[in-house]
Amino acid sequence: MLRIDVDEPANGTATLRAEGKLVGPWVDELGRACEQALGAGAHVTLDLARASFVDARGSALLRRLRARGVTLKGCNGLVGELLRGGAAPEDGRGDTVANAIETPVASDEQMLVDALRRGDEAAFATLVERHHASMVRVAGLYARSRDVAEEVAQETWLAVCQGLDRFEGRSSLKTWLFRILTNRARTRGAREARCVPFSTLAGRACEGDDDPDELAVDPSRFLGPDHPRWPGHWATPPRSWGESPETRLENAETRDVIAAAIAALPPSQREVMTLRDIEGLGSEEVCGLLGIAEGNQRVLLHRARSKVRAALERVFGDGGEGGE
Repeated sequence: MLRIDVDEPANGTATLRAEGKLVGPWVDELGRACEQALGAGAHVTLDLARASFVDARGSALLRRLRARGVTLKGCNGLVGELLRGGAAPEDGRGDTVANAIETPVASDEQMLVDALRRGDEAAFATLVERHHASMVRVAGLYARSRDVAEEVAQETWLAVCQGLDRFEGRSSLKTWLFRILTNRARTRGAREARCVPFSTLAGRACEGDDDPDELAVDPSRFLGPDHPRWPGHWATPPRSWGESPETRLENAETRDVIAAAIAALPPSQREVMTLRDIEGLGSEEVCGLLGIAEGNQRVLLHRARSKVRAALERVFGDGGEGGE
């Protein structure tokens, strides 16, 4: 969230103060506020002393503002580093600030890495805030408890600090970070697996690698290949859940069903679905982290999604079939 305060113009100068993170929709909000002040003919000063982070679109906006004569104050730490690449070029079309904020900043991540290597505490705090919760969730795929997952995440941050000089930029910083995490989490999980309580042995027979012949959806739900009109199509289509999917997802019961369904997945399917659908990693990143082929990743994700949907269908399928 970003708080924007605007002082009344004095001596022909309007001062805007931004506090928080200049990301997402707040980039547009700040762009509109600056455009309004510029449109009134005032000289604009933008105080960024309390801005804790600026994303790529925010950096593009600030560079464009600077090119238009806006004075940027308080650009310390990471924010100052992100702005050292110079002003964004004019596009010659007379676009307003609000329309110019889509310009990407390709060096954004490198600037973050440079700030981290200089020991910038604000940069490190930003990195932790951005990824720590996701790291704990991913570590939880291998660890036996949340406390252990937290320990693995902390060990990973220590390894990142110690190994930052060895980061070569051949992958994204996030991919590098999660590769360290998964390696440590797997090692920790394997070590803990050597000590198994007798009470858990009975349930471990169902665990293990995926069945290569496993079918994602019951074949009886499809029409046969000899059907005269719709061979291979749904015989029993997915049920309507009554309410809109967005409404259902806001329901705590739905989230509990999804969490339980994901937890019940075979380990490899759970890993892929967590990384792809919860943490938002791309397929190439997931393949690199888990050391699997693209085709295998696609199959695992499809099976996982099918099982989670089936679990939701069993709970919410009473809303009627196919819109009845």
